Amino acid sequence: MERSLKNVLVVSFGFLLLFTAYGGLQSLQSSLYREEGLGVTALSTLYGGVLLSSMFLPPLLIKKFGCKWTIVVSMCCYVAFSLGNFYASWYTLIPTSILLGLGAAPLWSAQCTYLTIMGNTEAKKVGKVGRDVVNQYFGIFFLIFQSSGVWGNLISSLVFGQTPTQEAIPEEQLLSCGASDCLMATAPTNSTQRPSQTLIYTLLGIYTGSGVLAVLLIALFLEPIKDAQQKSEGEKKSSFWSTLLSTFKLLRDKRLRLLVLLPMYSGFEQAFLAGDYTRSYTTCALGIQFVGYVMICFSATNSLCSVLYGRLSQYTGRKALYGLALLLWKPHPDQLAVFFVFSGLWGVADAVWQTQNNVLYGVLFEKNKEAAFANYRLWEALGFVIAFGYSTFLCVYIKLYILLGVLSLTMLAYGIVEYLEAKNQGRPVVAEQTKPTEEAETETVM
Repeated sequence: MERSLKNVLVVSFGFLLLFTAYGGLQSLQSSLYREEGLGVTALSTLYGGVLLSSMFLPPLLIKKFGCKWTIVVSMCCYVAFSLGNFYASWYTLIPTSILLGLGAAPLWSAQCTYLTIMGNTEAKKVGKVGRDVVNQYFGIFFLIFQSSGVWGNLISSLVFGQTPTQEAIPEEQLLSCGASDCLMATAPTNSTQRPSQTLIYTLLGIYTGSGVLAVLLIALFLEPIKDAQQKSEGEKKSSFWSTLLSTFKLLRDKRLRLLVLLPMYSGFEQAFLAGDYTRSYTTCALGIQFVGYVMICFSATNSLCSVLYGRLSQYTGRKALYGLALLLWKPHPDQLAVFFVFSGLWGVADAVWQTQNNVLYGVLFEKNKEAAFANYRLWEALGFVIAFGYSTFLCVYIKLYILLGVLSLTMLAYGIVEYLEAKNQGRPVVAEQTKPTEEAETETVM
């Protein structure tokens, strides 16, 4: 197996193990810790930490420790969050959520930088277009990574499936499910009762073990890599403050200012799925034991579609249809298949955002990869913070209207960037496949 592909697989399976744990926990936070809105507040705090770390930490840590060890250290923050769930309270979940948030932005920036450098290196070796190989590597990564949602949610469903059968959900409660949900943010119901503490500890033990394995896999088997382009361009070493502020300096680029809505909408829609769809649709109408199974549909379609999409603009419009459908749908236990259909379709559309957005940022801002991906995580985190922030006091139908509005603005801004690039280069950014760009040489550290 060629060296570059081996490293891509190591990163992919490391993230698979890590997010098998975190993804399952995230899906359950709003349903498992409903008292005084603890679960949603923890998620909001978490992404507040991502927002702060995105501003400063990724360029600094990647420059200091390299991509490999930045990934390792950041993964340890995720393991700490799993440990914090063993005794879930305001004094354990909030601090560990902040810690995870501080590690998340460097983790994803290092991963995106690593794959971009590796793809450009391989392209130069075999004489291919850099963006083609980078796109292929991100597709492989997200195919493997997105399946973590399948395994994480399958584990939680099997563990919580041992909960005794719950009584039928009263019709008056069903009337307040879905888009009509305005009061369930903090009010407990029969269908959302917690599983036994023994089952919760069993699940957390499995998740923590998975996270530890992820750290060991990356630490032992991933090869360190350095961007030789940056090394040669500046034997002139950047000052501490220059590196620290590089994330904000890149905002002087008009294209980036227009593209901030892409990651922000990604945060909005993922927050809705994790915080509102799981709680106001699935848990409200079916019970918490079905959350894992419904999210498996999302993860499975997301994983399979991640390798199939070639262009961002082809499928983004689909989410508008899903949003409108969720406004009209009144969830009921008798409509079991519909819960899975909606989560599966959402996964089909989400695959575009999670693969093509990263490729787009890597291609447009190739010489400032760390700062570009830090910006991506910053604005995505802002979307999460805003969405989780209003989650506890806005009705679901209002949240859906907000989603549709942000999506419309996002599509408009992206179209402007495509137009500007087509005007400057004679062809669209994502569609361009003919002319190789200057690729960054890399140096593998033995």
